[in-house]
Amino acid sequence: MLKELFIGLSQNQLLNTAAKKYGLKLGAQTVVAGTNLPETIQTIRELNAHGISATVDNLGEFVYERDEAVMAKEQILDVIRAIHENGVDAHISLKPSQLGLDIDREFCFENLEEIVAAAAEHDIFINIDMEDHARLQPSFDLLDELHKNYDNVGTVIQAYFYRAEEDVRKYKDFRLRLVKGAYKEPAEYAYTDKADIDRNYIELIEYHLLNGKFTSIATHDDKIIDHVKKFVVEHDVPRDKFEFQMLYGFRKDLQLKLASEGYNFTTYVPFGNDWFGYFMRRLAERPQNLNLVAKQVFTPKTNAVIGLAACAFLLGRLTKRK
Repeated sequence: MLKELFIGLSQNQLLNTAAKKYGLKLGAQTVVAGTNLPETIQTIRELNAHGISATVDNLGEFVYERDEAVMAKEQILDVIRAIHENGVDAHISLKPSQLGLDIDREFCFENLEEIVAAAAEHDIFINIDMEDHARLQPSFDLLDELHKNYDNVGTVIQAYFYRAEEDVRKYKDFRLRLVKGAYKEPAEYAYTDKADIDRNYIELIEYHLLNGKFTSIATHDDKIIDHVKKFVVEHDVPRDKFEFQMLYGFRKDLQLKLASEGYNFTTYVPFGNDWFGYFMRRLAERPQNLNLVAKQVFTPKTNAVIGLAACAFLLGRLTKRK
C-alpha cells in the first residue's frame, strides 16, 4: 500500500506543478543537485573531488507537447556541452518519454539521435532510463535503432520484470545499469514480492558481471552491496568492469566509503524544478529510503503538502472501490 501511495503521488500532476513552484521551499535541494546548470556542474565537481563520477538527469514529467520535448532536448544538449567545457567526469541519463515517446515515436527518435550524436563527439555516454511496462519495449526498440550507428549508448534493466533475464542476456554487450524497479507494475508482467525481486536482481547482477560489458549496480541495499563485493573477489571480476551507483542525497557516507575503498562509483544527479515525481518513485522503489531522508526533506511544510495529497489519493481509491 505504501508503494502504491508513492506511485500515485508521483503521477499527480497538480502536486508536480506545485512542487515545481515551491520545490526549494519544500526541501528539494536535499534530493536535487541544482535547479540550473552552474549549480549542477558545481555539485559534479564536488563529487569528482571525492573520486565519484556522475550521471546527470534533466528532470521532467508528463511531456505530451512537442515544444516541451524539444525544450528538454535542448536542455540535455546544454548539459552535454557543459560537461565537455568544464571537463567534469559525468555522463547523461534520460527518459524517452521526456523526449516525445508519448507523442510520436519518430519524433522521439530524432530527438534522441541528436543527443546521442552530440554526446559521441565528446565521448560522453548516454544511458536510456527505462520506465513503466507500457514504454518498455518501445524504449528497447529505440535503443536497438540507435545502436546501429552509435556505441556510446546503454540502458537500464529492471529486475522486477519477468523478462529481465532475457533482456540482460540480449543486451550483455551493452553497458547496463541494473536496478530493482520503481514503478507499480501488474503481476501479469512483474514480480511483486520483495524476495522474488531481490533473488532475480542478484542473478542478473552475477550474470552481467561474468558475461557483460560493464555493470552499474544501482542500489542502496547493504545486503546486495556486500554480496557483490564478495562475488567479484570470488570470481576475479576486475574492478574496471563494474561500478556502484546511488542517488544524490541518499546515503552520502556510504557513497564516500565505497569510493574510498577503490570501487568505481557514480552518483545519479538529478537537476531542475520538476523533481516531485522522481522523488516519490524513489520512495516507492524502496520505502527504507524514507528513513534515509526523512529528517532532511520532511519539514512541517512538506508533510502538509504530501499529507493532503495522500488523503486525496486514498479518498480516490476508496471511491473507486464503491
